[in-house]
Amino acid sequence: MALTVLAVAGWLARRHWPVLESGAVRLALADQGWLLVAATAAAGTWLCAALAQQGAVCAPLPRGRLVAAQFAASAANHVLPAGLGAGAVNLRFLMRCGLPAARAATAVAVKGTASVLVRALLIASLAVACPGVLHLPDGAPAVPVAAGVTVVAAAVLAGPLRGRCRRWLGAALADIGAVHALPRRATALWGGSLAFAVLHCAVLVAVAQAVALPLPPPRVALLYLAASSAAALLPTPGGLGSLDAVLALALTAAGAPATAAASAVIGYRLLTVWLPLLPGLLVLAALIRRKAL
Repeated sequence: MALTVLAVAGWLARRHWPVLESGAVRLALADQGWLLVAATAAAGTWLCAALAQQGAVCAPLPRGRLVAAQFAASAANHVLPAGLGAGAVNLRFLMRCGLPAARAATAVAVKGTASVLVRALLIASLAVACPGVLHLPDGAPAVPVAAGVTVVAAAVLAGPLRGRCRRWLGAALADIGAVHALPRRATALWGGSLAFAVLHCAVLVAVAQAVALPLPPPRVALLYLAASSAAALLPTPGGLGSLDAVLALALTAAGAPATAAASAVIGYRLLTVWLPLLPGLLVLAALIRRKAL
């Protein structure tokens, strides 16, 4: 599946190469001040990820190694599909910090769940502020029903595993309750998750301002959140190809010129993926060598 998505992305890039080339030229001539703002926001995402991960754990974590682990996790996330890289790095880091495997897995899951819920809240809020931007397909009302049927069927079919799942769920809920019993941890978890999503929006908005994309910032942020959520359903490393195509399509469908949309997507990807990728992999190797992972 991932190879198919990447192949389609490569075919689309080749077909629309003149637009991508014009977008790259436009990005090279963009406003440097706005690009600096975008780069600063991109750097802040790793601090926010570290804050959210600390919020999912009751025990204090070593701050320097925690931030380094999030930087390395972002690089690993662009090598393995569907967020597996970041999850594996964080899981290993927490276990190296002394957490049992079950509690480390729960902490990673809690951080991921908080991220999903925060994104859903932001999308709902921006959709109200920007009516008419998002359009649900005709079959959308059936999705919650299908999801409910799937959950019920899974519960019925999981008879032999029900006791084990109940024990695991009980332990996980106990860990979640312990985290939320500490106001500082709960604030770090939800505040860090919210700031992480907002800063990613800020990166794209700042790049859009730099290339003079003719869309208001709230609409750009809403389109980014919706496009990145949709692209997450395709198992490509870091949304490579899928996010680029979906985001560019969303921006052009909202009224942005194709060249400006391509410039915004290229700039966002440069700052969040390609420029930090090699340093992130070097940090990952250093953490492994020092047995921090």
